[in-house]
Amino acid sequence: MNQQELEDRLILFAANIVRLIETLPATIAGKHFAHQLVRSGTSPALNYGEARGAESKKDFIHKNKIILKELRESLITLKIIDIINLIGNSKTLLKELLKESDELVSIFVATLKSLGDK
Repeated sequence: MNQQELEDRLILFAANIVRLIETLPATIAGKHFAHQLVRSGTSPALNYGEARGAESKKDFIHKNKIILKELRESLITLKIIDIINLIGNSKTLLKELLKESDELVSIFVATLKSLGDK
């Protein structure tokens, strides 16, 4: 997968996060997780654009660490939403996002390992 394909994947992930957020109930929990996900779920795409323009290898690694952190946060939030059954008609989208966030976490873990950062 090249950089543009990965960026496109992150953008689609962010767009689907927004779609999912729009289906959350207007309860205290729904609003809390919506706010949480809108930040952590859209951040990786935005930060990847920054990473692609990194000024040094150190800067590139740092930005990729931020992306990984945000993806992990999104994955955990999605798992909580699934466990407490906060989603009604969007179960398919939720399952797709769980799978995609898990795959994206793996990609960024591998990227950081290949860059010599554990």
